[in-house]
Amino acid sequence: MAARQVSRESVLVMLRAIASATCRCPAHSHFNGSCTHLSPGERVVPQRTSVTKSKSAEDKEYAIEMAGCSLRYGEGVTNEVGMDFANLGVKKLCVMTDTNLAKLPAVKKAIESLNRSKISFEVYDKVRVEPTDKSFGDAIDFAKRGAFDSYLAIGGGSVIDTCKVANLYASKPDAEFLDYVNAPIGKNLPIMHPLKPFVAVPTTSGTGSETTGIAVFDFEDLKFKTGIVGRPMRPMLGLIDPHHTLTMPERVVVNSGFDVLCHALESFTAIPYNERSPRPANPKDRPTYQGSNPISDIWARQALRILGTYFRRAVYDADDIEARSAMHLASSFAGMGFGNAGVHLCHGLSYAISGNVKTYVCKDYENHHPVVPHGLSVVLTAPAVFKYTYPLCPDRHLEAIQLLGTDTSGVRREDAGLVLSETVKQFMYDLKVDNGLKAIGLRSDDISKLVKGTLPQERVTKLSPRPVVEEDLARLFEESMSVF
Repeated sequence: MAARQVSRESVLVMLRAIASATCRCPAHSHFNGSCTHLSPGERVVPQRTSVTKSKSAEDKEYAIEMAGCSLRYGEGVTNEVGMDFANLGVKKLCVMTDTNLAKLPAVKKAIESLNRSKISFEVYDKVRVEPTDKSFGDAIDFAKRGAFDSYLAIGGGSVIDTCKVANLYASKPDAEFLDYVNAPIGKNLPIMHPLKPFVAVPTTSGTGSETTGIAVFDFEDLKFKTGIVGRPMRPMLGLIDPHHTLTMPERVVVNSGFDVLCHALESFTAIPYNERSPRPANPKDRPTYQGSNPISDIWARQALRILGTYFRRAVYDADDIEARSAMHLASSFAGMGFGNAGVHLCHGLSYAISGNVKTYVCKDYENHHPVVPHGLSVVLTAPAVFKYTYPLCPDRHLEAIQLLGTDTSGVRREDAGLVLSETVKQFMYDLKVDNGLKAIGLRSDDISKLVKGTLPQERVTKLSPRPVVEEDLARLFEESMSVF
């Protein structure tokens, strides 16, 4: 295919380079000197420290740019998708899903709607759960051969992300694969070409991918996840149909729900947008992930409220349409929050966890390969992460605890990290999550590989309110070997 894979040796050269250099571009830069790296057991003063005097106010970011999305919510709204494409006047539609979903009501209802509206389409049902660079390449090849003028994704984040990438590269056939992959692995080129109309029908309550211009994948040779980020990849419309959540198996509800939880918590506790520096010289270079901000906070807060009320109910009663509908909305709300604010350490660490899976297979996932579901890989380090990040924004951590339904009347500010950690642990215990990294097959002697896989993730790790160095990452992984 034209979107050619780069050699493994070339990528390894890039990785060695980034191990000794910090990226200074606006998308990755962090306010410098505003936090103190603490030794184990060292006492901290819980406060948001100010930017070091060596950085002038003129260097700091002063603006946020909210990228919105179009959503249509309602039970049975999938029945309208055929009319949506007919209204666009499409000639040839690409429908993407996976082999399991192809047999379920979500896809069947969508296809019935397309047929009623006499839409010509082809189905690609080979999307890989937790996609890789190679599985993306297969979908891109299919899209190029089909010469489609529109796209429909029906599935969870893996399906929606795969469809985004197929649309991106099929719309520019001469692009190489690494052109749009995040730096330092890829060239991180801006997306300047027009993409085809794209509608997403999410069937899980987790990634919020229908609201974002983000696609994440496993780079198999390097054993970690990375991604492609660009607002033009965002679906033009997301159809949020709660009926599709009723077929989600228990573990899928659990793991996707923890992805929502971490999206909301991480975006809410990320570095504030106006502490990021240097600001871009041109507004077109303003990053997608901008740090916590007043607009994203609205979505994060509401997602956390919903999680506190409905998460447990949604897991253990598949017929609880109220709870499953609420979680479906929470996924989109959190997506609108983190899609502009960003995530930080839980996600940054998760990419190496997923890339180093050995034999683990999760119940309720019909996979033919070992895989750690994304939401699980994210939440396993969350208790350790929020104990680490709280000193720089204790009030945010306290508010998050309240929003999740925990009484904080007797909680001191200096205990905010511990209490938030315990709150997340309680959710994990109640919902029968695997007990730490050891339970999914990782050991302490894997930590060096996990740290190495996390170092390139500056797009997200630099949004942590408290900076991290290699030793900090190693401690977070070690603390997450067992959770309970």
